[in-house]
Amino acid sequence: MGFWSKRSLFGSSSPNTSSQPLGEDETGAKPAIAHEERVLSPQRTGWQLPHGGDGDTAMTLFAAFEGDTEIGDPKEEKKLERKIDFMILPYLAVCYAFFYIDKTTLSYAAIFDIQEDLNLHGTQYNWLSSIFYFGFLFFALPTNFLLQRLPIGKYLGFNIFMWGFFLMLQAACDNFATLAVLRFLAGAAEACSDPSFMLITQMWYKRRQQPVKIGIWYTANGLGIAGGGLLGYAIGNIRGSLPSWKYEFLIIGALCSAWGIVMFIMLPDSPVSAKLLTQRQRRMAVERLRENQTGVENKHLKVYQIREAFKDYKIYFFFLLGVVGNVPNGAGSFGLRFVPVDQKVGRLICYYLTGPYNAAFVLILSLQIANTAGHTKKVLTNAVLFLGYCTGNIAGPFFYKTSQTYELDLLFPYAFGTKTDQKPTYPLGIWSMIFSHLAEVVLILALWLLLSKENKRRDRVQSEMDGGLAGRDLDATAFSDLTDRENL
Repeated sequence: MGFWSKRSLFGSSSPNTSSQPLGEDETGAKPAIAHEERVLSPQRTGWQLPHGGDGDTAMTLFAAFEGDTEIGDPKEEKKLERKIDFMILPYLAVCYAFFYIDKTTLSYAAIFDIQEDLNLHGTQYNWLSSIFYFGFLFFALPTNFLLQRLPIGKYLGFNIFMWGFFLMLQAACDNFATLAVLRFLAGAAEACSDPSFMLITQMWYKRRQQPVKIGIWYTANGLGIAGGGLLGYAIGNIRGSLPSWKYEFLIIGALCSAWGIVMFIMLPDSPVSAKLLTQRQRRMAVERLRENQTGVENKHLKVYQIREAFKDYKIYFFFLLGVVGNVPNGAGSFGLRFVPVDQKVGRLICYYLTGPYNAAFVLILSLQIANTAGHTKKVLTNAVLFLGYCTGNIAGPFFYKTSQTYELDLLFPYAFGTKTDQKPTYPLGIWSMIFSHLAEVVLILALWLLLSKENKRRDRVQSEMDGGLAGRDLDATAFSDLTDRENL
């Protein structure tokens, strides 16, 4: 995952392509971007906006502005970065910690007798875990398109509130069916979480900063793991008029809903409208993103970008990476498969190694937002990546069964042990992790080769233009909502 340069992940330069119509304006006409290729003067400081195109919302900050938009003082930019960090990262990090705590609330409830009280039998409890991701999967595409149309901070806050609300309602369930419906709805509410976090990171940070910023809010998963267990234990020991497991849903759900209200009020929708920034700071926040060539956002759904996304090989790579990155959830799987069961210390170390594997998925998220442009194309690619994420999370638990099918035993008589019991080593599950790790390596190397080839082709085309590579006018295309294949 270490293919990095100052231009982008995997060394890609600014997203590629040619000038095509940008979509329809209010009259129904399809305007084209006016490109003016020329060598830039080092003293040039203004914007050159595209004429007549359906560009980025960031252009509204400069439509009637003729002053200096360049960031001349590094200290001033650093101060702005710290302010942006304060405005964005704490909210995303706390929210991500709640995501983990929420996912494990059912496990805490199981410790305190939910299975007995609701008469869950057979595989019903396992299905309650998986059905959450079916809700996520079902709503992945709609919620991503709503993220494009609606104010992202408000929409995210609303969904977090509803997610906590559905969690609280689970305390009222008295059977498998009602609990399954609420788990499905909770998954649907959470479907906007990771995609919105990626869009927010992309619209506030430079490309080279994005992996670190994603890593910061993703690391809050660890806080959820560490704090969630303690919180679940404390809540489970409440002695009240209700069964202990109901308090798990009520209290954690209430905390999530309260945080959703905080997000709704405090999280800015974009740099263009952030209330805590002055007008000059908003222009600076947008100007510093010019080198990304991926824009801030565009509120109009563009059908041609949908078509282009499905013709782009990257979307299928990201789907597959989403799948294989979430079937295993651990890099110590090789050791768990081959270290003898009686070597408890060695197996414990292998188990600890399963945690750092999550860093690979963080870099996959960074790859996606750094190498996809055009807002409609971005939200669709986000959705497809998380369709893969859901598929992996749904499929993963089914590799860990106490018994395997007779057909599997016939195909792999020595790999998966006996027909009757897979505990405690679960060889089929461990082999699924190993296969996923190896498949992920192959996919990443293949994507690197394809992107490197595309970079060379794009550099060759750009070098033949007026002004060459060094003279390309980034101002003309930075906020025109061009896709990565349009923007040469």
